[in-house]
Amino acid sequence: MPEKEVSSVLKKPRAVVRKFLARPQHEGVGAIVRRSIGRFELKYFDPFLVLDEFSVTAPAGFPDHPHRGFETVTYMLQGAVTHEDFEGHKGTIGAGDLQWMTAGRGILHSEMPAAQGTQEGLQLWINLSSKHKMIDPKYQELLSKDIAEASKDGIKVRVIAGEALGTKSPIYTRTPTMYLDFTLKQGAHLQQPIPTSWNAFVYVLEGEGIFGSSKSLPVTAHHLLLLGISGDGLETWNKSSKTLRFILVGGEPLGEPITQFGPFVMNTQEEIDQTIDDFENCVNGFEKARHWRSGDLLD
Repeated sequence: MPEKEVSSVLKKPRAVVRKFLARPQHEGVGAIVRRSIGRFELKYFDPFLVLDEFSVTAPAGFPDHPHRGFETVTYMLQGAVTHEDFEGHKGTIGAGDLQWMTAGRGILHSEMPAAQGTQEGLQLWINLSSKHKMIDPKYQELLSKDIAEASKDGIKVRVIAGEALGTKSPIYTRTPTMYLDFTLKQGAHLQQPIPTSWNAFVYVLEGEGIFGSSKSLPVTAHHLLLLGISGDGLETWNKSSKTLRFILVGGEPLGEPITQFGPFVMNTQEEIDQTIDDFENCVNGFEKARHWRSGDLLD
């Protein structure tokens, strides 16, 4: 029944329950981000900590900084950034490429422009459960050409994590997660299943679309849409003359207490205090931070 599988007929599409416009703000050193999760109105959307749409032009960027207790997912839209960490891992993330970094017990790294001009992308922070917060750092990286894609009836999807249109991503998600990059041509209609217990959101990148109900008003670029927990998927229409592009992200809530201090995310204040002490004293996962500095990343 391939046609039904592609349309993934939903019994009860999820409604849009909140909408935010992500406005530009300064972050890092001279970088501009549109933050939609991790802002005053939406501090946390379990299991998601931060969603930034970033724009960086050298010499601006995100120089040496630490993380502990979560994962960062960097998905480039335009240009390239170079990543380097104190474990010796280094590489360039180009347009369409993906880096899924598990910071775990600790990483110190930098993310800087790898070319002239403006580099644009998305960075999502995904919380880790208490049992995974202190695991060793790990990377999963995919070049653009290796990201799974599928298309049907005016719909194209890049499957960053999870499954869509019968196509699966090879990315392993410690916190069960779906991350789908959809492009809908004029007149296209999408029905995408979402596990019923998961939180999910949409972030619009280009064009305008109608989400949740055919009677809803169109939503334009840089808006975050939180989907209600009741329902089995997302229904979307592109009734405009322009191409619609958006990401759909969903994840299984952890339901655990959260305490955050900047780039450190743990379960209790005592664990945050210990993390700060570990970082300042270069111990318990931060040993290599004592003498490491990133190199000159832009010629």
